[in-house]
Amino acid sequence: MIKRFRALPLRSRLALLVATAVAVAVAASAVACWFVVRNALYDSLDDSLAQDRASLNSQLVADLAQRGQCRASGPILAPDSEDPAAKALRLTIQVVDPQGHRCVIRGEALKVDTSDTRVAANESEDSLHNAKAADGTEYRVLTYHLENYTSGAVSLGRPLTEVNDTLSNLTWFLVFVAGIGAVGAGIAGLWVARTGLRPVDDLTETVEHVARTEDLTVQIPAEGDDEIARLSRSFNAMTAALASSQERQAQLIADAGHELRTPLTSLRTNIELLARSEDTGRAIPPDDRKALLASVKAQMTELAALIGDLQELARPDTGHAAKVQVVGLHEIVQAAIERARLRGPELTITAELDPWFVRAEPPALERAIVNILDNAVKFSPPGASIEVSLAKGELTVRDHGPGIPADELPHVFDRFWRSPSARALPGSGLGLSIVARTVQQSGGSVELRAGEGCGTVASVSLPGAPTPPPSAG
Repeated sequence: MIKRFRALPLRSRLALLVATAVAVAVAASAVACWFVVRNALYDSLDDSLAQDRASLNSQLVADLAQRGQCRASGPILAPDSEDPAAKALRLTIQVVDPQGHRCVIRGEALKVDTSDTRVAANESEDSLHNAKAADGTEYRVLTYHLENYTSGAVSLGRPLTEVNDTLSNLTWFLVFVAGIGAVGAGIAGLWVARTGLRPVDDLTETVEHVARTEDLTVQIPAEGDDEIARLSRSFNAMTAALASSQERQAQLIADAGHELRTPLTSLRTNIELLARSEDTGRAIPPDDRKALLASVKAQMTELAALIGDLQELARPDTGHAAKVQVVGLHEIVQAAIERARLRGPELTITAELDPWFVRAEPPALERAIVNILDNAVKFSPPGASIEVSLAKGELTVRDHGPGIPADELPHVFDRFWRSPSARALPGSGLGLSIVARTVQQSGGSVELRAGEGCGTVASVSLPGAPTPPPSAG
């Protein structure tokens, strides 16, 4: 049953649940109403029996019973032998003794049960219960002890016909109302399902449209703060992120093509010159040939570096966490400084490095530090100094080059962005983008700012990690 229910469409399940909930509520209300009315009718009948007891001359009833003016069952007594108060009331009156014998004063004989005999034996004061007559009619019976007698009780009975008829009519009425309620519940369920799932239908149509056309500019109207509105806003944010990612990817491809075109064109030109020299037999002067080969080598090196940077940026982040480990940032910075000194032997690089351990991917982090130092080496004039410091998780690299204009600082971490003044220098414009990505993956932050007087200050902050235990041996 549960499997069949789950197999139904969401709209059908929602409509069925709403209809069931409303139908159960209507049925529960009808049942509660029936019991409330039933109790009220019984209370009213019990009050009438209590009034009958107060108005009945019990002494006369006892005297009639003692004189034998009663029967075990049967007809109403002659008017001259009845109590006037009892005559005015439509009552069944009988006297009961402790042995369960009955003496009918008026009406039909009622079945005597143990509660009646206990009252007759003076073991309880009175009793209220239902009893049946010989013809099957059900009565509401009040039995109370006869005053001035050691034993014996009077049972007053009123037929439950009126109560049962009223309850029967009420039952049919409530069944009719419940039926209408069930039908209304079904209609309400369909309406709620259709209205409630309309935003879901819109979302489904939008998703299908995006899948069919790959149009990520479509937006779903999101009104209110309910779950559907939140889902719509989440979908809009997702499509906006996908559109932005698609745009960045297209821009990356365009920028990469542009950056690759220059070295490839230069490389092609140089190779064509070498090939033409071989084909025509006209030798290129040795100095020109040496310069030409050096240019080819430099262009190939630039292409290799550019392709490596592109591979680094295109590398997915999914495998990053698996390669993360606790490493000493001071050790990585020291290794990067040694590499930077080889690239700028005419520069003075000073370092003050406090021990600091971080969680990162060692090769990627070292490459990011090397890129920062390479920039400092590239833009430092001959004989200048570069100061490197590491204190409390903040790495600072200070150079004394021309610096970066304030209006260009917001763009330094963009892919392929290069300052107009640096376009003639070697580089792909991806180094600082790789730095920003690596530092962010390690949970840190990086910024570039103008130094005092001149130059640029690069600052990298990385959160610390527990110091790894010393290796054995």
